[in-house]
Order: sequence, then C-alpha cells, then structure tokens
Amino acid sequence: MAAKTKAEGRRRVIRRAAQRVFAQKGYHEATISEVAHEAGISEATIYEYFSSKEELLFSIPGEMERKTKETLEFILDHVRGASHKIRAIIYHYLWLYENHLDYGALIMLVLKHNRKFCETDAYQVVRERARVLLRVVEEGIASGEFRSDTNPYLVRAMILGTVEHLIIRRLLIGGPSDLWQFVDALTDQIIIGIRSDEAREEWRRAKEPSEGSGPSRSDAPRVKPELDTWSEL
Repeated sequence: MAAKTKAEGRRRVIRRAAQRVFAQKGYHEATISEVAHEAGISEATIYEYFSSKEELLFSIPGEMERKTKETLEFILDHVRGASHKIRAIIYHYLWLYENHLDYGALIMLVLKHNRKFCETDAYQVVRERARVLLRVVEEGIASGEFRSDTNPYLVRAMILGTVEHLIIRRLLIGGPSDLWQFVDALTDQIIIGIRSDEAREEWRRAKEPSEGSGPSRSDAPRVKPELDTWSEL
C-alpha cells in the first residue's frame, strides 16, 4: 500500500510539472528533459511511470476533472432550482480556468483538437463533467422551470462555447482579465431565453432589490461588464 501511494504521489508530481511546462512552452516544443527539471527528477524516472510524452499529456486531465466534477456535484446538491444551478456551473467553469490558467491552456490550446485524446479514458471524464450541465437543463425542463421546447444540448453548447471563447481569448491576448465579470451576464442571457413565462418573471424579480429589506443573496450586487469589454471579445 505504501509503495502504491508513493508511486501515485510521484505520478502526480510529474503530471503537474508537465502541465506547467506544456502550457508555458507548448506541447510540441516542450521536452521530457524540461519536465524532469521542473519536477526535480531524472528523465529516466519519468519513463518509469509514463511510456511517452503523449501518454503523459493524456494523463493530466483525469485527476483535475474528477476532482472538479466531485466539487461541482457537491455544490449543486446545496443549490435549489435549475436556474441557480446553471449560474453555479458557469461560475464553476470560469473560476476553474481563472485560477488554473496552465490547465486551461492545456485543455483549450493543446488537447481540445487532438483526436487521439478523444479516445482516452481521461476524455470520458471531461465529458462526464459536461454531462452535469446537461442534466441540470433537463431537470429544469422536467420541472417546468424551463420551456418544454428547450434543447438541452444546444443550451450546453452555448454555455460551454462562450466559456471556451473567453478562456481562449484570455490565453492568446491576455484579456478579458477578470472572467468572473461574465457570470451574471452569461447566466441572464441563457436563463431569460429558456425559462417559462412565469419562471422568467420570478427570475427578473429576484434580481431586483427588495424595498425596505436588508441585503439577501438575490439582492447582492451583480457584476455587469462594460460595453467596451464586450466589443473586445
């Protein structure tokens, strides 16, 4: 057991070093020697755990995706209503990439268009996290919170496509610098479009400050990006 734990710990160190090196230098330009230097081990040690640079690359997302999926599902268990769950998911994605830009670079700029990666177990874990969003939209349709003619796959594509666009722009040109500013704007665009008529009015009222009452979660300040920020996207 101790040997297994030690081996997994070593793999984790190698994966995290590779993530930093691949993200900063580019996968094709980076070398195993540079990964070894970053990890503080020898090249030979890396090959004890990974047979090739490609195998090492494909192994990186698994751990992160499993952990973030578990965290997301835990959070959603404590959120009521599909609309609020969608906001939590959007926040989750933007928070993840805002705080882990190296990981975002690896996913968006290296792995996203790699056909071989789509055949790996790690890719299936990525898909599982995306299915969480799909299930929430389906939940909203079933409860009547969202319109019955809502296409859950299209809604998911719109959300994740926007998130990916924001991340790629951030990685390639350095902006927008604060991804969180788009949480409410993106949420509102989606929710107002798919909510049933009655639920849509409730959503709008929930965003308006209540007269004669103290601040609540629904009354919290909502961040609205300036128009010039949108024009740069």
